[in-house]
Amino acid sequence: MAQDKILHSNIIGEGIPFVILHGFLGTGDNWKTHGKHLAASGYEVHLVDQRNHGHSFHDEAFNYEVLAEDLKRYCDIKQLKNIVLLGHSMGGKTAMLFSTLYPELVDKLLVADISPRFYPVHHDAILEGLSTLNFNEITSRGAADKALSTSVTEAGTRQFLLKNLYWKEKGKLDLRINLEVLYREVAEVGEALPSYARFEKKTLFLRGDRSEYIGLEDTSIIKNHFPEATIVTIANAGHWLHAENPKDFFQAVIDFLT
Repeated sequence: MAQDKILHSNIIGEGIPFVILHGFLGTGDNWKTHGKHLAASGYEVHLVDQRNHGHSFHDEAFNYEVLAEDLKRYCDIKQLKNIVLLGHSMGGKTAMLFSTLYPELVDKLLVADISPRFYPVHHDAILEGLSTLNFNEITSRGAADKALSTSVTEAGTRQFLLKNLYWKEKGKLDLRINLEVLYREVAEVGEALPSYARFEKKTLFLRGDRSEYIGLEDTSIIKNHFPEATIVTIANAGHWLHAENPKDFFQAVIDFLT
């Protein structure tokens, strides 16, 4: 990786370093509200954009090995150690692998609504929809939302995806994500944690009670990789548990940390 390829982040507050990794097609900004609350609780919060997402660099390589190495380089440059590391979905997989590779850098690990196991590809309709957006014709966020609605019917999901829109130049919209690479490498997002990977410090897995990403059958595989893991269920929440029930999610995080 080129020396200038450093992950973009928004850093809030002072104190114990707390790094947050967003999910697939998200950005660090998705976690700004929780970041502010954590900063008020005595943490230096790093809202990181992973490669090919947000304001971070675009690259042809995309898998959990390079995502973990990106984070290692980020920690080295920022001189971070004894971090609290939280990852959601794809970010949770990155956080899991990073913790097993560099346990000396991680004090506590939090994983939001993802298990170490393999997941089949299920983002294809969303990626197909995003790839059909024609920004020669679409000149407003409303028009983008309408165009995307034919393939992504759920309004909340569209709202989340369209946070990737930005004005590339005056009157010209585009997407910040590296859609071509993410579409090509989407199978990497579901890859399982390597069988040998273990992290033996305090770990919290948070699951939404309406989500299918972590089921009862996942307990044994979680404990196999993370023997000190606790699993907490957040009520009235699906996969975006931190946004759907932010109060209970934040309380569970604070309870774990204290």
